[in-house]
Amino acid sequence: MNLLVVNKSRKILVMSFLVAEDIVKQFANHLALDKVSLSVPRGKIFGLLGPNGAGKTTLIRIINQITAPDTGLVTIDGKPLIPAHVANIGYLPEERGLYKKMKIGEQALYLAQLKGMRKADAMKKLKYWFEKFGIQEWWGKKVEELSKGMQQKVQFIVTILHEPELLIFDEPFSGFDPINANLLKREILDLKERGATIIFSTHNMGSVEELCDNIALINKSKKILDGSISEIRESYKSHIFQLHFKKTADKFAPILTDKFELIDIDDSATDIAKLRLRLKKDTSTNEMLTELMSNGEILSFREELPSMNDIFIRVVEESGETVDEEVLAS
Repeated sequence: MNLLVVNKSRKILVMSFLVAEDIVKQFANHLALDKVSLSVPRGKIFGLLGPNGAGKTTLIRIINQITAPDTGLVTIDGKPLIPAHVANIGYLPEERGLYKKMKIGEQALYLAQLKGMRKADAMKKLKYWFEKFGIQEWWGKKVEELSKGMQQKVQFIVTILHEPELLIFDEPFSGFDPINANLLKREILDLKERGATIIFSTHNMGSVEELCDNIALINKSKKILDGSISEIRESYKSHIFQLHFKKTADKFAPILTDKFELIDIDDSATDIAKLRLRLKKDTSTNEMLTELMSNGEILSFREELPSMNDIFIRVVEESGETVDEEVLAS
């Protein structure tokens, strides 16, 4: 729950669309979730991140009411989670759930009607999406006759067809080639633009920064970091900058100053030198640029911001933990 300040005398209360508070879930001798809390803003893409086995899928199953928390509370639109909420959720699980022996069109229509759609409406929308994804000729084929990528397209269509307010994608790009992965990314961004709230669960950081507005990092059943992507990357930056200089001589002389540290320099090119610098404490970028401009012409200048993968590893190390299973893919 956040406060949006309009002016000094008036405030508007803005509630997150989905809130999980102190969720605990234990399976036999395994603690899957340990007092995990998160807040998913309405109309945003929320990344639920962490390695395999961290607890992400367990939390998603709780939101979908496939299982229940031992303790804690989940609310949607300010109201405690109830069975009726399922009709307003679209869930694409990591383990795809299509019936292999059933015909594709027949199955898609059946699943749409299970979500409360009228047959005529479902047929109209299915025709649109099958044509958009180039799979209309597969309508009468069985699921087992499709490639994994084609099956995933069908499952994606079924997930979004009833236009739910909340969409949950668990590893949606698993098994996709780069072209189809980009196709799905564009569709997910379009769904956000049309007002959907999206939870995007993954252990692979490759697509997170281009898709997500906010994230929560989970490791070993605990949330260890959350917030907006931009704020998190800003807070973990190392004040390192990359600069390209126009060379005026065969060699670019090292720059000595008390305002920044020269990390490395590449002047192997005939006309351009590449520098990496770290600002020292209390030095502004303006001071650094003023100092450098006297040494030559600056062609480009940008700050290095850490990737979410780098941030995750750093946060885990600072907490004294280790990453479960594999290191997150970059």
